[in-house]
Amino acid sequence: MSWSARFERLRTRTETRFPVVAELTGRLLSANLLDAATRLAAQAFLASIPLLFAVAAFTPSAVRDQLRESLRGIFGLTGQADLELQQVLGNTSGDLRETSGVIGLALALVSATSFSRAMARVCERAWQLPKASTRIAAWRWLVWLLALVLFVLLQAPVRDGFGAGMWLGAPLLFLLSTGVWLWTQHLLLAGRVAWLPLLPGALLAAAATNTLALSARLYMPAALNRALGEYGSLGLVLTLLSWLILVCAAITFAVTIGAVAAQEPPLNRLLDRGRGTHLKVPDDSAIPDDSARDGA
Repeated sequence: MSWSARFERLRTRTETRFPVVAELTGRLLSANLLDAATRLAAQAFLASIPLLFAVAAFTPSAVRDQLRESLRGIFGLTGQADLELQQVLGNTSGDLRETSGVIGLALALVSATSFSRAMARVCERAWQLPKASTRIAAWRWLVWLLALVLFVLLQAPVRDGFGAGMWLGAPLLFLLSTGVWLWTQHLLLAGRVAWLPLLPGALLAAAATNTLALSARLYMPAALNRALGEYGSLGLVLTLLSWLILVCAAITFAVTIGAVAAQEPPLNRLLDRGRGTHLKVPDDSAIPDDSARDGA
């Protein structure tokens, strides 16, 4: 028997014994997840710029200092990269506030909700749900964005275990991340999926993002300083965007894998599907392509 025949036989046997494997393989291959992750990363980067300047212009110095410490903790910033961040967040003059203005702040928040919309599309595709109407979802985009900013602000004290150290901070951050991703899916899906089936995706997303955050502290400081030294601001942009693509790909795959696991045996029996949980979309509720969604 050839190797290809043996592999096909093993695959068929595995899919027969574990239906979740067949469903997961099909979903991962058909959902264009890498394309969705790249879009999500691009929107995350475009949203972070106006939000960073909004924080620098309109928040007290204590908030700016807290954000700087959190970003330094996430990326382990040192040297030139840390000085660049300090230059943006250390602007205490009124020039930036006058340039931005209240209208500019409002426009920055509205434009930054494109990241929220991209995240909502990732969750909807993972659960095979149609796009929620703008009337229902619009306020959720803004609330999620503001909550994400708060989550980033809390990174430094939580990671330090509120002074106790990493032995307490690491599990606390994992629990907080799990709660954030659980709430994120429920909010952006407009409550169409119950809480408990969302837990596998939340756990996977928390594990992935915390692992990448730990690796970022080891890799990003030298990479950012080298990129700044060789290519200037363009090198900084490319390095951050590359890291965001990796993070968003991990989140996209984690949410999708969690959704499939919650819908297939054996987890679907453990997660109590009988309490109004909408895990499948009827066949006549086709999911539009991303291009159709963007044009909606």
